[in-house]
Amino acid sequence: MADSTEQPTQRKRQFRIPTVEDIEKSRNDAEKRLAPVESMRDALSFDLSSSTLQPATKADTPAPNMAVPSTAQPSETRTSHSQPANTATIAGNRALPIASPAGGGGGRGSGQVVLVNELQRGNPVLECVRNVRWSYSKDIIPDYVVGRTSCVLYLSVKYHRLHPEYISKRIDGLGKQYRLRVLLIHVDTDDCKIPLREINRIAVVGEMTILLAWSLDEAGRYIETLKAFEHRQPDIIRERVEDTYMARLANSLTSIKSVNKTDVLTLSSNFGSFDGVARATSDELSLCPGVGDLKAQRIFKAFHEPFIPEK
Repeated sequence: MADSTEQPTQRKRQFRIPTVEDIEKSRNDAEKRLAPVESMRDALSFDLSSSTLQPATKADTPAPNMAVPSTAQPSETRTSHSQPANTATIAGNRALPIASPAGGGGGRGSGQVVLVNELQRGNPVLECVRNVRWSYSKDIIPDYVVGRTSCVLYLSVKYHRLHPEYISKRIDGLGKQYRLRVLLIHVDTDDCKIPLREINRIAVVGEMTILLAWSLDEAGRYIETLKAFEHRQPDIIRERVEDTYMARLANSLTSIKSVNKTDVLTLSSNFGSFDGVARATSDELSLCPGVGDLKAQRIFKAFHEPFIPEK
């Protein structure tokens, strides 16, 4: 016999993920609410009857020359600050601008978002940009804006061979904007020497910095790195050399083939200084322990042979 009691149906909660447009609209509304006002009275006049904080209209705001009666009673439609619904709404609305992923389409990067030109829609390199957020923008000239003063133009060698005039027009469109102008080239063909030579000449004239990527993943990593290191100092990629005398002596002498740091200590202890090593003959150098005839000849030639061989 079937059970006559019906089981209560469980209603599933549906979560709606906001789109970028919804977040942008919320951000714009928040900016309007936080816009500067002309007087303190306007700043303190809010309509708490709505679901969000809105500035009071001019009709509700007393004129500057009118006296506000002290016996004025609050309107019945206005609610108290202690209501939890309004408090939750206010807190939720104030959090929206912080969660906004994109900052306007003024042609400049904002926050941690890479602005992507609409021309790059469908480019497979976007699938490889995973570690930073990006969004499309109609108001930028370059292909990617990776910072307030940094931009990227993307070009594949195959596309350049079909449309050799394309990249020149794109560089001319940039004008003098952006301090760091990167031309990211995807080398997707084996016969690339002649096209890269042409692109290099165009990039030098257009004051562009060339980055070569041999795969789509590498191209995506370049875009991610340029954005992630937007506010880093250039010193992080500079070679760090110790400023002591022995460190500089080792750095210079080890540039000679087969000379190691142990040989540098031996030469400095026997000849005293860099000048003494430079003035020594090959026979004197070969007498040092660990320095054979071949190594001594290489050290001697490094100091006495001309940089440019005579013809």
